[in-house]
Amino acid sequence: MPRALWWLLVGMALNVTGASFLWPLNTIYLHEQLGQPLAVAGVVLMLNSGGSVIGSLAGGFLFDRIGGFRALLAGAVLTMAALAGLSVWHGWPHYAVWLALVGIGSGVVFPAASAYAGAIWPEGGRRAFNALYVAQNIGVAAGSALGGLVASYSFSLVFFANLLLYVAFLFTIIAGLRRVPILPPPRKKRSGEAERAPSRAVGWALALLCAGYGLCWMSYVQWSTTIAAYTRELGIPVGQYSLLWTINGALIVLGQPALARVIRRFMPMLKRQIVIGFLVFAVSFAMLFGANSFAELAASMAVLTIAEMIVWPAIPTVVSELAPPGKAGFYQGVINGTATAGRMIGPVIGGSVADLFGMKPLIVMLVSFALLAVLAVLMYDRWIPKPTEKADEKTAVTV
Repeated sequence: MPRALWWLLVGMALNVTGASFLWPLNTIYLHEQLGQPLAVAGVVLMLNSGGSVIGSLAGGFLFDRIGGFRALLAGAVLTMAALAGLSVWHGWPHYAVWLALVGIGSGVVFPAASAYAGAIWPEGGRRAFNALYVAQNIGVAAGSALGGLVASYSFSLVFFANLLLYVAFLFTIIAGLRRVPILPPPRKKRSGEAERAPSRAVGWALALLCAGYGLCWMSYVQWSTTIAAYTRELGIPVGQYSLLWTINGALIVLGQPALARVIRRFMPMLKRQIVIGFLVFAVSFAMLFGANSFAELAASMAVLTIAEMIVWPAIPTVVSELAPPGKAGFYQGVINGTATAGRMIGPVIGGSVADLFGMKPLIVMLVSFALLAVLAVLMYDRWIPKPTEKADEKTAVTV
């Protein structure tokens, strides 16, 4: 991988580590420290997610207009300013305002980083996005573990530690990417076909990908909301539920090399990779039928993790190939905003279905969402001219 991409990976690992200090503790802090009802806490988190959607679209626009380095710089500076305010004024209602601004700033960073990764290493194909995915999950694992430890001493330290990690992210970006040029997209295979395809066809392709991606994120987020509450009904301790996410993080970091070989052998085409991944998602949710023990939930989580390892890096790769010249940032902003919208809407829909009908109908809905996502991906490139050449083996996933 190019040296500049390594700088970006380190920077994004620091960025996500800092964010992961805060997001698992938001509800606890709002409810227990600020005395706000859980409903109010939910509204505040929705404001944060809404800010992320706005930031995602802005980040993609900024990437196309001012370049990756300046877009990352803008997102980092805005987030740092909000975190500085949060470190000093974290009472009510200041907390809600700062958290919404943090959502906008961090939202700018993620699509800019995805578009930048593809621009830094265009010939790497899926490998660039796969590496970015792994780096971000290293940050999630590290931040979630360290955040609870720091919070046990003081919540104020959590805000300050988050700020320091964002400062480290900013200096990493400045040191490693200040002089990195943005390369034009390669004119070959699917990318070249997408450029020559009618703009309406490309728009429909992006819309169908967004539909499938959003449906899957609405299902995935149930693991941290409705399914989390369901584990309490089953009498599973909080410690064991947290262990499920440890399994998730460990599989992502440690299992990626083995999975890369499987994908290279059996899923050389991105479309096939995403379809198989969504089908594995459906299987993971179907495994929740009758699951009433930690072992059964852990098995479902393991299959879910394999599914996300297949799908999450592949989606931004396809979007990068679809994007016309000068629109890479905008397309990454749209797909990243779709994921955030799914995370925002999913808990509301899932909670309503679980309250009105119970967990079994909710599980049916989750399986249905994954199958609808399969249908969307099967159709997304229907109107785009097909390449006549075989898939380039160099775009196989390797880390």
